[in-house]
Amino acid sequence: MTQDQEPEHQEEEKEYHRPVLAGTVKELMAEVPVGVVVDATFGGGGHARELADRLGRGYRILGIDRDPEAVARAAEVRRTEAMDIEVRSGNFAHLGEILAEAGVRAPVGVLFDFGVSSHHLDEPARGFSYRLEGPLDMRMDPSTPVTAADLVNGLPEPDLASLLRRLGEEPAAGRIAKAIVAKRPLRTTTELAAVIEAATPRSGPRRRHPARRTFQALRMAVNAELDAISSGVGQALELLAVNGRCITIAYHSLEDRLVKKLFREASNGCVCPPDMPVCGCGAEAHYRLLTRGVIRPQADEVADNPRSRSARLRAVERVAA
Repeated sequence: MTQDQEPEHQEEEKEYHRPVLAGTVKELMAEVPVGVVVDATFGGGGHARELADRLGRGYRILGIDRDPEAVARAAEVRRTEAMDIEVRSGNFAHLGEILAEAGVRAPVGVLFDFGVSSHHLDEPARGFSYRLEGPLDMRMDPSTPVTAADLVNGLPEPDLASLLRRLGEEPAAGRIAKAIVAKRPLRTTTELAAVIEAATPRSGPRRRHPARRTFQALRMAVNAELDAISSGVGQALELLAVNGRCITIAYHSLEDRLVKKLFREASNGCVCPPDMPVCGCGAEAHYRLLTRGVIRPQADEVADNPRSRSARLRAVERVAA
């Protein structure tokens, strides 16, 4: 997965496969005991391939993806590369159910790479890109009922502005929502991007496209991404084997703040009320943080893959049952 940057020219096959912070992920997962490692956001299989090479025999890798295109392509990758990886269709929000169906009780590792994949951004028909013309879709799983067009053309102006403000952290949310409502119905990504650009006049050169935050907010709403993160990471922590590790890669502050809260709560054993000056419960933490703050890509990785620029990795280890 990657963040919402959209360079004008991409090598699609190369970008589809490119994992972010792969070296750090491999290093952290190399310490887990033998067992099942879950790539909960399989995508093009980049991280799964790296982990298969690093971990070697004895480990089983289970990939999960809600996009049927990714799952179908995974079968081709396995045939051509003889990878010992099983890939299942599903939303990691239902991680426990998917693992139970796969016969996995306590994974030794779970990796989440949030956001939208480069393949999604580079495929106009999926409707994720504000640079490439396509339908206002943005569904990671095309079988789900709500599209970006439903939100753009159906939400009342105050609700649309609230969505852009909350999920896109868009400072011009009110002005953009008003402009969208005035131009309804909007049917394509480039139509929407043009309305947003006209609603946000610039006083100087722009470093980023003005539609970036709006498209992020719509995509996150269509795919219920924050709810999925809360549910999926929570289940991963509950199911993780002792000495197992959970790694997340987030691309913007909303994702990262949510993971930070979940990891902090998991690694804090004390359950005393916050106003107690001294711990009286004696509870011990069952998890420990492996990263203080976040790990970001080095300059050479960002130069090679600009879409990795905003990646923020966090990791936690289960230390007790």
